[in-house]
Amino acid sequence: MEETVKQELASVEKFYDLALNFFVEYGFQVVGAIIILLLGFWIASRVGKAVVALCERRNVDVTLSKFTGSTARILILVCFVIISLGKFGVSVAPFLAVLGVVGLGAGLAVQGLLSNYSAGIAIILTRPFKVGNTITVSDVYGEVMDIRLASTILLTEDGEEITLPNKHVIGEILKNSFDYRLVESAVGIAYSESPQQAIEVISGAIDQLDCVTKEPAYMVGIESFADSAIVISVRCWVPTRELYQSRYRINAAIYQALQQANITIPFPQQDVYIKT
Repeated sequence: MEETVKQELASVEKFYDLALNFFVEYGFQVVGAIIILLLGFWIASRVGKAVVALCERRNVDVTLSKFTGSTARILILVCFVIISLGKFGVSVAPFLAVLGVVGLGAGLAVQGLLSNYSAGIAIILTRPFKVGNTITVSDVYGEVMDIRLASTILLTEDGEEITLPNKHVIGEILKNSFDYRLVESAVGIAYSESPQQAIEVISGAIDQLDCVTKEPAYMVGIESFADSAIVISVRCWVPTRELYQSRYRINAAIYQALQQANITIPFPQQDVYIKT
């Protein structure tokens, strides 16, 4: 019994000596690595905020500013992690090699995701549009609310949020209407009426609408000569979030103005002559 107790005490004493030797030999290195990591987080955060603030002072686009700040923060963190690993005597070269192999395998596995990220970087660097612009891509349109690395977020007039993968933005036909969107309308007047008078009446009605922009200026003119009417076309720009509401107001204003001016809007008709 006494032998067993002595063996257990010897094992505990041996473990205690090993732990004590470990903390004596590596304790300061562990503490130093932790301090380096904490210092790295603090410096990376300060540098990231400073880069964003500098970009904002230079009137750089908000999306590019955030991307630049995040990139600077990540790079500084990686540098401090490598320094802290060196405190333990860990060689960084094999780690980087393994990381490269894993990155290659992951890249092949998530090729579609990486294509979205690379397209997002291209959008941020080239800036074909920015937050607040109205864009149309592949028959999808809306106001740009956010530009992320993987996707672009659009908001429609109906309050629908559309997530557009960035790989479908790069390489496609992109139409940027900036802050507004074009509204087109047309109305027919009788051939017995004066087109010039109708154009003046319609222009006066549109001038009273606050939803129509002054710049770009609206256009009113003769579009075509139909079978039963002279077609007057209207083209004007309205805020994207009020597209359909503005279209309804424009059409109502045109109809009321023509009615008040006693300008006839004819019914489609066809004359039939019977020869006996």
